[in-house]
Amino acid sequence: MDAMTRWLDPDEQRTWRAFLTASRALMDALDRELQRDAGMPHAYYEILVRLSEAPDRRLRMSELADATGSSRSRLSHAAARLEAEGWIRREECPTDRRGQIATLTDAGYATLAAAAPGHVEGVRRHLFDALSPAQVDQLRRISETLADHLTGSRPN
Repeated sequence: MDAMTRWLDPDEQRTWRAFLTASRALMDALDRELQRDAGMPHAYYEILVRLSEAPDRRLRMSELADATGSSRSRLSHAAARLEAEGWIRREECPTDRRGQIATLTDAGYATLAAAAPGHVEGVRRHLFDALSPAQVDQLRRISETLADHLTGSRPN
């Protein structure tokens, strides 16, 4: 093995694997439930949430990609599907011919409002119900530290 590589010690390896397993299991469960109950993957739900929280339920596509942690091409593909469902509308940006604005439609808002209670219950059941209040605080602080380290900003 390479002497320059900083290999994980047994405790770090155990922590890493537990983190991976828990993260994947949580996101898989939430994605499965949203797909079953609302007919959409978690990535689409997150797009609708971000638009619902934006002023006038509108965001530039580049801002939406940043907010959802998605590549521009992945977001463009998702937006085409959401637009086909009638949940969002894309328009040319009036100040930048290359840019587009995504707007959450009334139908998209209604779809989000119908999906939200089940999704929130899933988050509560799969994540928060398993943790003590002190663990929730620790998880938030650890997650904020990682977000700061990896992206330079905390998630909203």
